[in-house]
Amino acid sequence: MVRFVGGTLLGEWRGVVVEPVRGLVHRGVGGVSLALLATFGVIFFHAIHVTPSGAVVVRLLGEVRADLPLPLALLRTPVSLFVPALDLPVWAGITQLFLAFALAELSLGRTRTLVVAYATTLAGTLSVRVMIALGPGWWGLGLPPEIGQVLDTGPSAAVVGLFTYIAVTRRAPVLFAFTGGSMVLESVVKPNLAAREHLIAIFAAIVLGLIDGRLRARPPRNEAVLPDGGWAGRRRRFTRGPGSSVPEPRKVTEDATNDRG
Repeated sequence: MVRFVGGTLLGEWRGVVVEPVRGLVHRGVGGVSLALLATFGVIFFHAIHVTPSGAVVVRLLGEVRADLPLPLALLRTPVSLFVPALDLPVWAGITQLFLAFALAELSLGRTRTLVVAYATTLAGTLSVRVMIALGPGWWGLGLPPEIGQVLDTGPSAAVVGLFTYIAVTRRAPVLFAFTGGSMVLESVVKPNLAAREHLIAIFAAIVLGLIDGRLRARPPRNEAVLPDGGWAGRRRRFTRGPGSSVPEPRKVTEDATNDRG
């Protein structure tokens, strides 16, 4: 048991912390450019949100509510990811945002980081509409119509989704337990709209992580699975030349051909 726990923690430390840090050292600040851009975006929208004219700009560009028309909500969702709620401590959220985006960018790349962040945020946003459509009841899953007027912005769903996705794809049970456990505790202590969206984001990230694992485990086209689990090309091109390790085909002598005949 001690070996298992120690090996699990060591593997998680290497996969979640050591490898991204090595990538940061190798790539420099450019390796976390997306994280820096996301952090700057949150700071920028928070700074202008506290001014009257800036509040109007934020409302027109990034304010999302469930009672808005769906096309308009989908159009504003990417910007809403960087609009923090004014009633929450912004600097604590910025630290979590930078850490989540930096680890994801170094571990997954920019494209997957953006896809996971947007997909988990969108899953939470769309789930609110489904809960309102269900109405009160439904074993506590439905929501009353007035919830549609609640402002639904902020990067928290993306942060939770990225941490969960990293935990699933990197097989990090401690990170997964910490992220999921804290969100479950939040939904019990403070069962508001944000807590529900965080749970939806976790579920969406788990699904995306499992799909990613299945796709990466599948052998490429024209590849065969070896008995030991490896891959071998079905079509191999043999070339003769200096240093080639492929033996030349054996020539059949005329006598051997006559013997067979």
